[in-house]
Amino acid sequence: MTDRTPPPAPPPPTEGSTQETLRPVAYLEIKAAALLMFTLALIVGSGLFLMYARGVFEPTQTLVLTADDSEGVVVGMDMTFSGFPIGRVRRIELANEGNARITIEVPSKDAHWLRSSSVFTLVRGIVGGTNIRAYSGILTDPPLENGAVRPVLRGDATAEIPQLMASARELLGNLNNLTAQDAALGSTLSNVQQLTERLNGPGGVLGALMGSESDAKKLVTTLDRTNTLLARLDTLAARADRQVFGADGNKDALVPELRAAVGQVNDLLADTRTSLKKVDAVLVEAQAVGANAREATNDLGALRAEVESNLRKIDSLVTEINRKWPFARDREIKLP
Repeated sequence: MTDRTPPPAPPPPTEGSTQETLRPVAYLEIKAAALLMFTLALIVGSGLFLMYARGVFEPTQTLVLTADDSEGVVVGMDMTFSGFPIGRVRRIELANEGNARITIEVPSKDAHWLRSSSVFTLVRGIVGGTNIRAYSGILTDPPLENGAVRPVLRGDATAEIPQLMASARELLGNLNNLTAQDAALGSTLSNVQQLTERLNGPGGVLGALMGSESDAKKLVTTLDRTNTLLARLDTLAARADRQVFGADGNKDALVPELRAAVGQVNDLLADTRTSLKKVDAVLVEAQAVGANAREATNDLGALRAEVESNLRKIDSLVTEINRKWPFARDREIKLP
């Protein structure tokens, strides 16, 4: 039987030694379990917060959109209204009718933007992904009920690319036909060039219109002669105005000779009035005095001869006026 002697104690640490003494940690298991529980709680809390932030616990209502093709639509895609997301795609399934059913969950706080008259579109752009958009034109309509099924309008920008390519190909063909050497555009441009050369030529615009320079010169000569004739007519008209309206050019003035003739007519008319007054006096006297009838008759004969003389003078004067006045041939002078 051997003696078991205890191991020798380690020497006490000397001053300046780097070796540290390992001491046991009190309640190590409890602290480790508490750290694990705190970490697990932190993970669970973060998950719950993320779920709350994504609206998992928020009350929602369901909207089902039907489309002929759901290409480009994925679960988790947003449905936008005026550029703001108000719903999210939760499920995509194939219906018995052969069309696609897109189930969208809309939060209750955003459901008031959807009305019974709302329109839903599925737009595929040339650049970018597919977008689901909602349009509500009349916000006073009744709200959209929960679980409503609405058709979606498709707008595929890439579907118009073949048509655009065909139109571009046709346009290029038309351009090739226009720019060909035997095309009508080339002949038209050559005609325009010839017209421009004629316009820049000696005849100018008249030469281009008349067809030749000689015809243009004839037209210019005709215009010059016409201007000369018009100038002569203006001179004759001015002379006629001076002869008719007087030297001062006043339209209200008469010919000087006509003025003199009118004055003579007025004098003769005054003499005639005087003679007629004498006749009236003689007639009164003849009626009153019957004894002097012969003498009164002689006086009446003399007066009649005087009246006839005055009338002949008036007639000769009127004849002279008609001869001198060129604009009024038929003139009558009525005696009182």
